Amino acid sequence: MQHAKTTQTHKLVPVAALMLTLFCSQHAYAGFKMGDNTEIGIGGYLKLDAMVTDTSDGSIATGIGRDFYVPSLIPVGGNSESAKWDMHARQSRFFITSDTMLENGKKISGRFEFDMMATTIGDQRVSNGYAPEIRHAFITYDGWLFGQTWSTFMDVNALPDSLDFVGTTDGTIFVRQAQIRYTTGGFQFAIENPETTVTPLNGGTRLVTDDNSTPDLVARYNHTADWGGLTVSALSRQLSYENGLIDDQVQGYGLSFSGKVNLSKTDDIRFAVNYGDALGRYMSLNTGNDAVLRGDNKLEAIKSVGYTLAYKHAWNDKLRSSIFYSAQKIDNPVQYTGQAQTESTHSYSANLIYQLASKVSVGVEFRHANRVLESDLEGDLNRLQFSAKYDF
Repeated sequence: MQHAKTTQTHKLVPVAALMLTLFCSQHAYAGFKMGDNTEIGIGGYLKLDAMVTDTSDGSIATGIGRDFYVPSLIPVGGNSESAKWDMHARQSRFFITSDTMLENGKKISGRFEFDMMATTIGDQRVSNGYAPEIRHAFITYDGWLFGQTWSTFMDVNALPDSLDFVGTTDGTIFVRQAQIRYTTGGFQFAIENPETTVTPLNGGTRLVTDDNSTPDLVARYNHTADWGGLTVSALSRQLSYENGLIDDQVQGYGLSFSGKVNLSKTDDIRFAVNYGDALGRYMSLNTGNDAVLRGDNKLEAIKSVGYTLAYKHAWNDKLRSSIFYSAQKIDNPVQYTGQAQTESTHSYSANLIYQLASKVSVGVEFRHANRVLESDLEGDLNRLQFSAKYDF
């Protein structure tokens, strides 16, 4: 029996050596080769978030509103409760990329990425075993993109350097979804997966219809220069609801202007202004809905506007800060939606991030936020967040 174990161990040595070589090559070169023409890259980060959240009008239920800032979950009209302490590592993520040179001289690339940030599978009782969920899964070839990634209507470059999952959430376009996109020069055109969220007559639980017969359409132009960049985007959507008794569609649109202006090699200003009558699920994590169901069983699109502003400053080569403000205003037709819908939210934040090493950072961030209903009832949120992050 001892001889068998020794033989088995000897067989495992070359395998272990191969795995070690593969591991070292990944960390030294951020990737490795498969075959003659394919490069595989592996990366991501590990992140711990710890936060204290104090709300003026009740408590946020355990879930995503306690793990990152969700404007629509600020309690309104309840009783004040004690502050809540939360810790999690759910924002940690992992990705795999692939680049292959084809026989026609062109390159095809792919990316698969997941995290555990918003999954509902898992709890905090024993194992904290949250399930992975897809962030990105797409391929690119000759100017085309096929798969799931950030909406073409969203400008990632306008997001702030924040510890929170989004940062300028109130006024930010933030959507990942399946799409087909074509890029030529600074122009991008896309058809993207549609979905409609509806406020029932006189308010109540949001209706998610999935009744669209046409995709969402996006056109975008990116201008880049040494001083930064600007982005202009237009969105056209069909809002649709069918349930046997109701069968209605209405067309909606959205416009976005955003950018990043470099003030120096380390400092910059980032901003966005978004407006439309179909921003709904595209903005502020679906704080407002796309449309409301009227008394005649017809849909009416809901107008909204959002804006963000962020300033990033480096104090030295190790220490940096960002301050940012974000707000939205939702023009609910209250004769149909009722008075319990969110009328506006805003928040401002400031952070201090220390870079321990090139891939290791720690930071602290404070946020104050406010949510107001159409009835003029309002609630506040104050949150202090601590983070430690290792990029690999």
